[in-house]
Amino acid sequence: MASSNQENFGTSIFGNLQFQRFGLPAKSLMELAKEAKKLGQDDPRRIVHSLKAGLALILVSLFYYIDPLYSTFGDNTTWAVMTAVVIFEFSVGATLGKSVNRMIATLGGGALSIGVCRLATVFGNTGKAIVIDIFVFAIAAMVTFARFFPKLKARCDYGLMIFILTFSLISVSSYRDDNIAKMALERLSTIVVGCCATILVSICICPVWIGEDLHKLVALNIEKLGKFLEGFGGEYFGLPSSDRSFLQGYRSVLNSQSSEENMANLAKWEPGHGRFRFFHPWKQYLTIGSLTRQCAIKIDVLNNYLNPQIQTSSEIPSEVKEQCKTISLECGKALKESSASIRTMIRIDTVHLHIGKSKTAAENLKSLFKTGVWKEADLLEIAPATAVASLLLEVVQCSERIADAVQELANLAGFRSVESSGSLQQFQGSSQQVHSIDLQNHEITIGE
Repeated sequence: MASSNQENFGTSIFGNLQFQRFGLPAKSLMELAKEAKKLGQDDPRRIVHSLKAGLALILVSLFYYIDPLYSTFGDNTTWAVMTAVVIFEFSVGATLGKSVNRMIATLGGGALSIGVCRLATVFGNTGKAIVIDIFVFAIAAMVTFARFFPKLKARCDYGLMIFILTFSLISVSSYRDDNIAKMALERLSTIVVGCCATILVSICICPVWIGEDLHKLVALNIEKLGKFLEGFGGEYFGLPSSDRSFLQGYRSVLNSQSSEENMANLAKWEPGHGRFRFFHPWKQYLTIGSLTRQCAIKIDVLNNYLNPQIQTSSEIPSEVKEQCKTISLECGKALKESSASIRTMIRIDTVHLHIGKSKTAAENLKSLFKTGVWKEADLLEIAPATAVASLLLEVVQCSERIADAVQELANLAGFRSVESSGSLQQFQGSSQQVHSIDLQNHEITIGE
């Protein structure tokens, strides 16, 4: 037993010395291996994406290995390899967006540079350099300033940068090389080849559609708010739950704007696929996301009142408690069903039924306030409770706006309808099963 321990100790020391010999501590390598394993387990799509990137490079490198192709393009073949490296992204939308930007920018920059070079030759050898520099300065300055426009930056920033690069390289090269038209054409051809190969790999092999990720993100954010509201009534007005994790889920909704806007911009590049047709109303997802964040702000304030030092539920009359619990519960159900409607792309008519119940409870709550239900109470003691009730009234309005926005999305995207109560029960069971799968994939996407 002792000899075995000594052998293990000696092996460990030897291993550490070997790693340290190459400047690689064993502990750091183990941590790196664990992190790599976790990344792969969390989202297997990352592994597939890495393999797809390697495959795309192999395809474009064939232009080097096949003599007829190499003799056609020559050393410009390197542009195909460079293109495959810089435009290959995790999602189809991002890859297509970069590909289209690069091809159009290369075509535009190359054509403009040829025109500038033809014009510069009129001024002789000395004047040619001056004219080229003037145009390079002017074009680079104007296009760089154009990159500050929000709409251009969102969709064409990469293309504008490539336009400057292509125009500058070809224009400056024309001073020493008179055959720039051929050079520009070969460069454009190899870039188109690199883009096409990359797009082919991205779409045909395990495609990652960022539009689907946006679809799941918006649905999940609404569901998080619904879970909070369903549990809030019991936490504040009744018996607290032992599992309070749902009370923190809404926080990620508050910071989701940039992710949603980026996804929507990239989703517009994607072709129709599955349930998502051409010209899918991606803009409506941004509207729903904005309304969801507005509701999350109200919920964030409500969450602050769950502090034991602030809670005063014992002083709240039972009539007020019941109406507040009804509002919280019905709004939570409405939001969860709105989330399920988006997730499965099926219309759920009971959403507005829950909204109607919450609005009725809100009217009853207003009537209780008007009748002076707290006449004998200390104003300082009931202030938190009245604030909670007031916030719940605002949550009803937010929930209704979200439900209406989801209904508008259903009309624009052509959601299917549930024809019978039997099919509705089947849908509810299947949506719960889909939820557990989509939740994991969605969180992976956001991490990406």
